[in-house]
This record gives sequence, structure tokens and C-alpha cells, in this order.
Amino acid sequence: MSGTETGRRGPSRGVRELLGWAVAAAIAIAVVAAVASTPRSELLFRDGDSMVTTLVLHSLAVGQPQDWAMSSVLFIPEIAVLWLLSLVGWAVDGTLALAGVVNLLALYGALRVAAGRTARVRAPIAGALLALGAFGLLAATEWSPSRDALELASLLVTTTYYSATVVGAVLAVGLARRALDHPGAAPDVSRGTRPSWVALTGLGLVAAASVLTNPLFAAWATVPLGIVLVVVGVRRRAAWWLAAALLLGSLIGYVGRMPLAGLIANTGAGYIDPSQWLASLDYYGALLAGHWAAPWGAASVVAMFALWVWSIAASVQLARRRDAGAAVVAVCGWVMPLLVVVGAIALGTHAARYLQPALFAPLLGLVVLPDLLPRRLPEARPLAAIGAAAVALVAAVGLGIPPLVAAANAPDRDLECVVQWAEDSGRTGAGQFWTVRLPKTHLADPRGLVQVDHQLRGYAWLVNRDDFAVGEVTFLVTDAQSPAFELPPGVSMADAAITACGRYTIADFGDHPLPIGPLRS
Repeated sequence: MSGTETGRRGPSRGVRELLGWAVAAAIAIAVVAAVASTPRSELLFRDGDSMVTTLVLHSLAVGQPQDWAMSSVLFIPEIAVLWLLSLVGWAVDGTLALAGVVNLLALYGALRVAAGRTARVRAPIAGALLALGAFGLLAATEWSPSRDALELASLLVTTTYYSATVVGAVLAVGLARRALDHPGAAPDVSRGTRPSWVALTGLGLVAAASVLTNPLFAAWATVPLGIVLVVVGVRRRAAWWLAAALLLGSLIGYVGRMPLAGLIANTGAGYIDPSQWLASLDYYGALLAGHWAAPWGAASVVAMFALWVWSIAASVQLARRRDAGAAVVAVCGWVMPLLVVVGAIALGTHAARYLQPALFAPLLGLVVLPDLLPRRLPEARPLAAIGAAAVALVAAVGLGIPPLVAAANAPDRDLECVVQWAEDSGRTGAGQFWTVRLPKTHLADPRGLVQVDHQLRGYAWLVNRDDFAVGEVTFLVTDAQSPAFELPPGVSMADAAITACGRYTIADFGDHPLPIGPLRS
């Protein structure tokens, strides 16, 4: 009897897959509800960075000419998915919450690919759900409102902190595993057999699309997975073909970015300074210390280290079994975090979000765990399996949906005050990045608020440069995050009529418009 999930008493393969997706949906709903109920919801619903995908959709909806100033990340998959979800007709926060659920389901899909084929691998659905469940537990224990906290799992529920790149990296590992698991790539068939063109094309397309939208994929997946495949290629030459497809796809993605250069305001090169490696080490060390002191932080750090060590142990066991496909998954579980963390420090970077593989990659060790358990375990009975999945989904819907809906529809009187005032004025105002992006996102026409710096220069960063065509503004929106404005000579805040909107303040200059200065990014 092969070590698979097949069996007379078990549900059919199609039913098992549907049950897996049902449980994954339950986990996704529960996780997003948990994140939305904590201060971490700041990143999901109100963070300035998190507004960019919604701003793109609103700009398209009002027929504005498209001239965006993006970072090195273009958010192409995230924008496409958010557009599809916006067709449901929910408000901004509801759509963002739904996107968080979809992101977690996409991660499950990638983990399911990495878990292998049901016909060949033992309990792959259980392995994928185990990894997703662990990921969800980590995300649910992250409560900091700071985007710079070393709380990496909850970033996946947003649309702008590289969710597509996380899914793409796991999917690339999974596609490599599937290709090596294929009978035609087995060593007892042919040491020189190359994978099918379908496998090579699939891996190349994932790499190309991922690099096109975010070149960070190369550091997260192309380099570490490529190294693993080259090493595996010593005994399984099919792996070299996969490494070549991964590299070629990544190069095609880079070439594809060239026609989009006008959209990229910062290539990311400015974030790299190897001379700052010691400062980078201090920075990430401080983040780790802060996370360790946070509620549940120490437990999550210990858990991730344990999973990293387990990935090494699983790699050794699978290598002894000569199970190349599963071994690639397990090895990536510890190689990816090692190379990414060391690389981030060596390059002198300073951003917690760059270290996301340190969290999601070790979970790959859980994907292969069922295949390393004793073979003689009881198989799930159909009614028990269906009942368990149904209970999980009903519980998630019953317990998760109400708080999620409440969080997505929580009134923000201060925000409503600014939006109502701006729309009633019929004029164009301005504010600084962290202040103005949330009100701008909730306007019927986002052009009603322009993003400027403290010197009233157009701040062309994650915004449509067409906004600045208006040339001047008549009111300013400020809050506690706004440095004092440097106004034109002869103009001061004393000349403005002040309207208080809770945490926001509107300074209305009426018939004395303020010119927008030269653009900067």
C-alpha cells in the first residue's frame, strides 16, 4: 500500500480537496477577524501605504489620466484581485477585509501545491492546512499598529506589503517539488530526464510575473531556490532545468519592467548600502528585542526557531529517503530565511517587511511533516471529515464574520468629518503623506485632496501625478503626524479659518490659494 491519502473508507479525492478549501476558508476568516479586532487593523484599514491599491482603483473609476509614481513594487496582482473584489460592491474597508481573506486562501493554494500530489504523497492536504493554521496563529498574535514591527505574518492580510510575492515564492517552491515528484524526473527512470515543458513553463511564468511586479522575489525565491535546485541537480539533473527556468523567468520579469520604468519613482537601489551593515544588524536586533517583549512575541520567536530547526531535520530525513521533491520543500524552509536575513543585513537594509521569508519559509517544514509520520495511522472516515470541516467553517462564519463586519464598518467620525467637509467645499485641498491618504481614499473623487510635503511641493510617491495638474489648493488637512507647513511668504496659518475634525484639523485659506511647488518623490 502506498503512503497516500487514498483508501476505501476515506472521502474521494475531490471531496477531500473541497474539505481542505473549506477548512482553509475557515482559518482565513478567523485570522482576518482576529487581526481586524486588534490595533494591527491600522495596517489593514488606515495605513498610508495600504491605501495605494484602492487609490489606483478609485483613480481609474473616475476616469483620471494614469501617471503613477510607484515604488519598485508595482502591486499588479494585488490591484487586479482588489478590482475583482470591488465588484462585490462593498465599501473600502469591507473590500480590504475580503482581500485579506483571499490572500490567505491564495497562500493555502500555494502550500497545497508545495504539499505534493495526493496520488503520490501521504496526507498533503493535512500538511498544507497544518502550515496555514500555524501561519494563522502567528498572525492572530500580532497586535502592534506599527508597520515597522517584526510582526510579519499579519502583513499578508494587507494588499500592499508584498502578499503576491509571498504567495509567488511558496508557489515556486511547490512547482519545483511537483516537477521533481513527476515519474519522468525520477532517478530510476533517467538521470538526465528534463521536466515537462508544462512544469518548466509554469515555474518560469511564476518567476516572470513575480519579478515584474516586485523584484524582491529574486532575493526571496530565485536565489535561494535556485541554489537548492543546483545542489539537487548533482543527483537529479532535472533540477538544473528547473533552476534554468526559474532564472530565465526572473530575467524576463526584469526585462518586462523596462517599459514600465515611467511608473517606478524609486528602483530600490537607494535602499541598499552595504557599508551600513552594522547599523542594519542593530536595527533588526532592536526589532527582534521589541518583538520578544511583546505579548506572545517570545512564544512566536521560539516557535519559528523550532520550525527552522525542524526544517533542517526534515531535510536530512528526506534526503536519506532520496525524496528530492519533498527535500527541496524542506530545505527551502531553512535556506530561504538564512539567506534572506543574512542578505538583508549585508546589504544594509532597514525594513522589517523584507524579512518575511524568515516567517513563512519555515512553515514549509510543516508541509512535509505528514509524510514523515508513521505510516500506520487511522484514515479519516467520510462523515467525520465532512463534519469536522463543516463545523470549522460554520464556527468561523458564526464567530469570525460578526467582529470582522463590525471592524470593517466601525464609524470614524473624524475621517467622516474631513471627507464631508472636503466634498461640500467643492474645492481641492492638500495634506502630507501619512495624514492625507486615508481621507483621500474615502473621497468620491480622490483628486479632491493632493499629497504634498511640508513645503507644499507635490509629493509624487504612491500617487497619481495627474493630481498635481490642479496647480494650487485652498485648504490644508493636518494631524499629529504632520510636520509644520512652510507656507509661501506673507501667508501663515493665522490667515486660515480653522475647522476641527477630531484628530484632523482643516485650515481653509478660502480666496487665497496656495501654489503647489515642484514635484519630489
